Amino acid sequence: MNPALDRLARELGLADPAREGLRLRFGHACALRIAHLLEQPDVEQCLQALGEYLAGPPDPTRLRALADEAARLANHHPGSKSIDGCGHAAVSATYAVAKAVEGKALEAASYAAYATVYAQGGAAAVADAESFAPEFAWQVQCLAALANAASGA
Repeated sequence: MNPALDRLARELGLADPAREGLRLRFGHACALRIAHLLEQPDVEQCLQALGEYLAGPPDPTRLRALADEAARLANHHPGSKSIDGCGHAAVSATYAVAKAVEGKALEAASYAAYATVYAQGGAAAVADAESFAPEFAWQVQCLAALANAASGA
């Protein structure tokens, strides 16, 4: 969805198992950016728990359980009852958190971008590719900065 981000991810080898930490940090950053759009406290707690996981000693069992819970919450989100589509922002934000916790950073970024655009302009805005440009640019800058920090550059 974000060609520049996809290109950077390939260059960085983001899909490599050794890059799990970078994927989790980038997904977390994307989800934090849209956290204000979350409607469910349990999803907010999942996002907070991901931050705690990243700050503390790794516990892969805890991360898997957290990913399962975040996916369950996303899959059971009541959806948008808003005719203009602005409610879709909360749905997309919830999926961004779930994908971030799952370590699927590029999917988290896509959902976060949709959440941002829905929140700013409703359903009509997502049809306009230019609506995504600011978020896409931020995502590329964020991933590059996280990768530089991870490499000690």
